[in-house]
Amino acid sequence: MESSSTLHATRDVACQTDPPPRHNVGTQLSLQTLRPHYRTTVVQANVSCKDSGVGTSTTIKRPSKRPRLAIEEEEEEDLFEGIYPMVDSEKLDPASDPAESVTALTESTDMPGEASIPTHKIKKYIVYETCIMELFEVCPVCQQACDVRTRRIGTFLSVEQLCPHCQYSRHWNSQPVLGSTPAGNLQLSAAVYVSGASFFKLEKIFKAMQLQIFQYDTFCRHAKMFIEPAVVNKWKTSQDVILQQLSEKDKVIVGGDMKAVSPGDSAKFGNYTMMDLKTNTVVDIQLVQRNEVGGGYNMEKEGLKRSLTLLEARGVTLDCIVTNHHPQIQKFLRESNITHFYNVSHIEKDISKQLEAFAKMKPGEKLMKWMPSIQNHMYWTAASSTTGPERVAKWTSILNHVLDIHTHEDPVFPKCLHPLRQTRDKKKWMEAGTPAFYKLEKVMTNKRILKDVTKLSPHPQTSSLEDFHRAIPRFAPKSVVFPFLGLLCRLYLAGLYYNENADRMAECSAKPVKTKPTFRYVDDLMDLIFEKVFMDPSPYLDEVLKISIPEDMCAQNDRPDTEKVIVSVPVQ
Repeated sequence: MESSSTLHATRDVACQTDPPPRHNVGTQLSLQTLRPHYRTTVVQANVSCKDSGVGTSTTIKRPSKRPRLAIEEEEEEDLFEGIYPMVDSEKLDPASDPAESVTALTESTDMPGEASIPTHKIKKYIVYETCIMELFEVCPVCQQACDVRTRRIGTFLSVEQLCPHCQYSRHWNSQPVLGSTPAGNLQLSAAVYVSGASFFKLEKIFKAMQLQIFQYDTFCRHAKMFIEPAVVNKWKTSQDVILQQLSEKDKVIVGGDMKAVSPGDSAKFGNYTMMDLKTNTVVDIQLVQRNEVGGGYNMEKEGLKRSLTLLEARGVTLDCIVTNHHPQIQKFLRESNITHFYNVSHIEKDISKQLEAFAKMKPGEKLMKWMPSIQNHMYWTAASSTTGPERVAKWTSILNHVLDIHTHEDPVFPKCLHPLRQTRDKKKWMEAGTPAFYKLEKVMTNKRILKDVTKLSPHPQTSSLEDFHRAIPRFAPKSVVFPFLGLLCRLYLAGLYYNENADRMAECSAKPVKTKPTFRYVDDLMDLIFEKVFMDPSPYLDEVLKISIPEDMCAQNDRPDTEKVIVSVPVQ
């Protein structure tokens, strides 16, 4: 290797020689065939002996290829620091001729300075290895074959070129390096995580295409150090804005419900969600682990208590809360002096299940025809009533209505509100004393049902809450086992996604079609990860450490001695 002064002299000689004749070697097609119908901006780089990419388009005789050494590594990215420095961008030549450059055939794109574009927003392309190596086979100074050494870390490729004839050398990186971390590796991890994708499915796609990717351990490290702290911060910041708005209102109507988010049918984790029913916004998400509360039966109550504690601490005044008719929830809210209403769909499903089982038999054929009307009647009863007795009166009026009797003994609701019509088909009405009517009367006048009817919610129901629960598997599928913090962050992502797209309007068409969802939260998280969290993760990690993570359930079990387990396994 020559001294720096020798390299400098060689560079000066090379840069002062007359440029050789040029022509386009980028394609065998006529230039006019692919020329776009607009004027393009051309980029032509000067020949330089600095560590930079080849920028000339010259006619050369390709020499025989020299052997190339490729090193593929899946080591920790911090080992990369200081080995391959960042490469300065080449100077641009404004005097180049568009007709003599391959770039004239590409789409015109504004290329502002590198510093003006955030690293994670730079466009990326799939580039084949053979195409990259074509740029390094020949020395741009003496046109001789070069020794090429490559090094790979995940999606990152670094190329070291050395000419044994004139000692020209350079390093080239396929992507920027942030500290000691290739930017593309971190951005791919972040994109997979925040979009709710699966790393293992992505890995299969990459392997099918022979695209290079890092190992799962690297993905986990990125998630722990940068992505999850960013998600927690983004959710807390968004939640603070929502709670501040709610605290400024006189009365707030919220809905709450728990959803098991554990793999299979086990109830290891329960997600309790609190939603503002007027704005259709997820206000709070509480993840409860079963061993925290002594069993799965207590998880819903614990999640509700945590959410109510948060709302009280932030100065939110509740008008009422709409939930299911879980006995523990009823008792807790009654003792807390909080007005409590029941979600209609839970009771409606309970009643429909009892009636449909009988309606499927032959004596209940006529009852089956009345099922849609009975279901609608429950929703109408809840929406049109203001007191418990009124709800009961309207609810029991269906027993007269199905008999074609539209006046009732209860003074609270003395007659049906629909116009009276002369019936032509007598067969559609039910008859008193039949098995079908007896079953309907028994279910509708059940003491527990009547008690629940008095508390049917006249406010918006929790159907939006159920919509949110249906969105959770997009980010946390039940077929995948997540640790507590990983699952919590994915629930936060589901909440950010839902709040951003909950009020999408339907477009007018032959069939109502919702507008396409937006993913602004993804861009916000990318900005947060690269511009703040990566630069100084300490305050964001501190925020994560404040989260109370329960002990793993398996930690409560006695672990057998490993050697004894191995000895007990029969030899095949």
